[in-house]
Amino acid sequence: MSLLARLQSKNQPENTVEQPIVKEQPNTDKALEAKIEQKTEKITAIPPKKTAAPKKKEAPQVSDEYNELKTLTFKHIIKERQSEDVEAIVADLDTIIEEILKENEHLDGAGNLDKLKAELTNDLTGYGPINPLLLDENVSEVMVNGPKHVYAERGGKLELTDVTFRDNDHVMAVLEKIVAPLGRRIDESSPMVDARLQDGSRVNAIIPPLALNGPTITIRKFSKDPFTIHDLIRFGTLTEEMAEFIKACVEAKLNMFVSGGTGSGKTTTLNVLSSFISNKDRIVTIEDAAELQLGQDHVVSLETRPPNIEGKGAISIRDLVRNSLRMRPDRIVIGEVRSGEALDMLQAMNTGHDGSLATGHANSPRDMISRLETMVLMAGMELPVKAIREQIAGALDVIIQQSRLKDGTRRITNITEVQGLEGDIIVLQDIFTFKQSGVDDNGKIIGKLVPTGIRPQFYERMEHEGIHLPASIFTEKEE
Repeated sequence: MSLLARLQSKNQPENTVEQPIVKEQPNTDKALEAKIEQKTEKITAIPPKKTAAPKKKEAPQVSDEYNELKTLTFKHIIKERQSEDVEAIVADLDTIIEEILKENEHLDGAGNLDKLKAELTNDLTGYGPINPLLLDENVSEVMVNGPKHVYAERGGKLELTDVTFRDNDHVMAVLEKIVAPLGRRIDESSPMVDARLQDGSRVNAIIPPLALNGPTITIRKFSKDPFTIHDLIRFGTLTEEMAEFIKACVEAKLNMFVSGGTGSGKTTTLNVLSSFISNKDRIVTIEDAAELQLGQDHVVSLETRPPNIEGKGAISIRDLVRNSLRMRPDRIVIGEVRSGEALDMLQAMNTGHDGSLATGHANSPRDMISRLETMVLMAGMELPVKAIREQIAGALDVIIQQSRLKDGTRRITNITEVQGLEGDIIVLQDIFTFKQSGVDDNGKIIGKLVPTGIRPQFYERMEHEGIHLPASIFTEKEE
């Protein structure tokens, strides 16, 4: 055997030993990985089978059975007892439910009878499932986003409630109950409506095909007893000095405008301002949906009218403002200025109708001035900007800015005087302002309402009319 052959034969065992090791290692790793994957698949697959599956099967069964009982009971009332008095039907609900259970033995009403009676009572006598929310004094707003999602506002914060409707038809039935007594209608040809409840609460509704999630209702509640200036002081909306100042402004017949965002409390503040008007004055209020609750004797309330089914017959706020000038008003109070009626309002303020009050949407007093300019242009009159600004500067005396802060509280953040026109710019001067100093551990905003130390230009006018304000209210108190 040659030297080369002997070397090859000597190295052959080593190659045969090493070769399997190289080949087996990957196989061992693959086998180990396969086992690990199998174990992880088992681990991730087991929990859903044990926990989630039973819940999905059980919940619909209970809900369907209860809903079926409620639907059958309601249909029975409509079919058999429709001609009877509602109070008599409510008093006889126990008997009606017992009859339904006897006829449908597969239904079990045990444990749900009290809940069923309460819901049927709300459907018959009130506004269905949302009736308890409307009766709850702590709830300030109710929002129905389709049949299964109902939100409520408590303490300035929105929360999802456990209230639900059966279906879209159930929501529509409640809507009809709200708008029918007011002579309003809501259907596919007129899918939006602004209305009000008997207690003055404002209702806005929009239905499919415009609302994709189902009929949507927003109800802004108003307390049975309107808030007074003392309530606003207690809530921290304004201070005693600010209250004294705005009361003097109303008594001095200054033209005042309340601006702020949606839900900031503009209408409540307007209502409080209106309460300071003398009982001897003739007051004309103009609103989309009548919300103001005035206690004076001589009040004429006007409300807009939507178009009829043919799209005709609509009466806008602008029409009512122009008509109110022929009604010999001492005060004109406009619920909200949002369009061309701004021009008619400014002209009224500039032609002897002093002491007028109105509200509008804006983020600051300066923004309110800009919005008024835009709204005047919406009247269709091609007026130069300077002419519009002269109208605004001559008409308005005070702008009250109201804001809803992040913690849900509503504050008057600015009381601003409109001092006049310098060149092309309307000059504004804050009399009172809100100074924020921080946020506490509970997320509540820390701050205070303080005077700026500047007396308004109309201070002397107040004095001449016998309305005396102590100079101290314009200076910040030392703590």
